[in-house]
This record gives sequence, structure tokens and C-alpha cells, in this order.
Amino acid sequence: MKTALVFSGQGSQYVGMLKDIYEHYQDAKSTIEQADDILGYKLSEICFEGPVDVLRETRYTQPALFLHSAVVFDLTRKGLNFDAVAGHSVGEYAALYAAGVLKFEDALKLVSLRGKLMFKAGEDEPGTMFAVINLADDIVEKLCAGLTAQGYGNVIVPANYNSPGQIVISGSADYLRTNAQKFKDAGARMVKELQVSGAFHSPLLKSAKEKLERTINSIEFSDAIVPVYANVTAEPVSDGQKIKELLIKQLLSPVKWTHTVINMHGAGITNFIEMGPGNVLQGLIKRTLDVAEVSGLDKAVDLDKFIS
Repeated sequence: MKTALVFSGQGSQYVGMLKDIYEHYQDAKSTIEQADDILGYKLSEICFEGPVDVLRETRYTQPALFLHSAVVFDLTRKGLNFDAVAGHSVGEYAALYAAGVLKFEDALKLVSLRGKLMFKAGEDEPGTMFAVINLADDIVEKLCAGLTAQGYGNVIVPANYNSPGQIVISGSADYLRTNAQKFKDAGARMVKELQVSGAFHSPLLKSAKEKLERTINSIEFSDAIVPVYANVTAEPVSDGQKIKELLIKQLLSPVKWTHTVINMHGAGITNFIEMGPGNVLQGLIKRTLDVAEVSGLDKAVDLDKFIS
């Protein structure tokens, strides 16, 4: 049985994340305190105590997600036999850490910068995101293309292909809110705005991408020890330079998660372990594959059970 490790994306954070692990595992405590030192502020306090509105800010959410996933991986890596990795959006950075492509400090600094740049881009170019449920991919794509073509500079694009029948669209805030009903009129069962600070994975993040690219290019990317299924292509890649190129493209490109899960399964992977907070990816995988073993490692109780 082949196993893939998958790493949580934005929306999986919760107040209290990492606290029980910090209190239970000395190695985790050291790593979490090291992260506070690297970042120059108490990310741990935001994870443990919130408040929720602060933790939800992209500039804090993203390093919090990476840290949680990295700590869980470090505590369990001796007992893990895995054949591939993938991460949803910011989760891809934790996947690259697990695959030996990025060092812990480099990955944390990149994720912190990414969160800050995306937060700033959301202030400069107001954007939002909507989940579109039960509408075929090609209809969503056609609607997005038509609305962007007549948008006079406003954009609406597919941002996350999460599972069959679930796409998240991203775009100019007022324009997308005004036109969201068109997706319902086309047959979507639900069209719901997400609590995000910008139009992620859209052209509105161009300013963030340009600054992030310079920093990514300054960091060494090693070849992966197992295939990494990239968000941009949904295909496995191991070459460090190619991974770097794809990571640069990721910020403006849709996350092809549905395709990633299907391609992993096609390569013989039947066991998926979500590393990090929440169970969002577990749900998406179950909705994508009829037959798969899906589990998660999030809290200290999960780690105790796995390690023992």
C-alpha cells in the first residue's frame, strides 16, 4: 500500500492549535520557540490564545499552518513510510519541508513573507473568494472567463479545484459579490463567500508574486526525496529547480487539488495522511475517491496513538 502525506491549507487553523503538543512534547516546544525567535514575534501565543480575528489574518495564518504541520511531521517522521507528498496552497511549503526540498528556517521565512505580501496585496487590490458547490468545472470556467472579459479590469477566476463539484473562485471584491448570483443561476447548489483577506490564486496578487519570487530565487531548493505533486500541474516532480519554478507560479495559478488526488491514486497511492490542523483535506479526498484510507495527525492524542 502506497502512502501520501498531505498538508493543510488556509481555513484549517483554529485557536488553540499546537498548544497541547507544545505542552506534551519537549521537542515540539523547542521547535515552536525557535519559530518565535526566527519570526521575531510570539506566533505561539497567537496559535494558542488567538483571538480568532488575529489568527485569521493571512500574515499570521500561513506561518501558523506551516509550523503546525512541520511540528507534526517532525514528531512522527521516524514512524512514517511515505511515497509522495502534496500540500494545499500554503500547505505546499510544508510538503516541500517534509520532502527535504526546503530547510525548516527557509520554509518558515518564505511562508511568513508570503502571508505578509498576500495580506498587503489584499489591502491594495481588494479581492474576495466564493465557494461554488455542485456546478461543473467547465461551466464555472466559462462563467469566469465571460465575466472577466466584460469586467473592465475586474477579474473572476477559478482559484481552487477542491473536489468534484466544489470549486473556489477568486476575484475583485465588489465585482465578484455583484456577480456571484450568476453562478447560482447557472445551477450551483450554493455560492458562499469565504472569510479571506484577498483574491488568492488570482492575477490580483501580481505585486505579491513579484516580491516573493525574488526571495524564492535566493533560497536553495534540494531535490525531493519523494515525488511532490505540485499545485500548479497536479503532476509529480522531484527536481529542485523545477519545484522552485512551479512554486513561483503557484501564487497566481489555481490549486489543482482534485486532479492531484486523482493522479496520486492513479500512481497507486491508496493511503492519505493529513499532517496538521483540522480535517479539511480528508473530507476533500473522501469526496474525490470512492476507495481510499484517509486519516489525520493534528492533536497530541493523535500523535500519542501514532507513536505508540
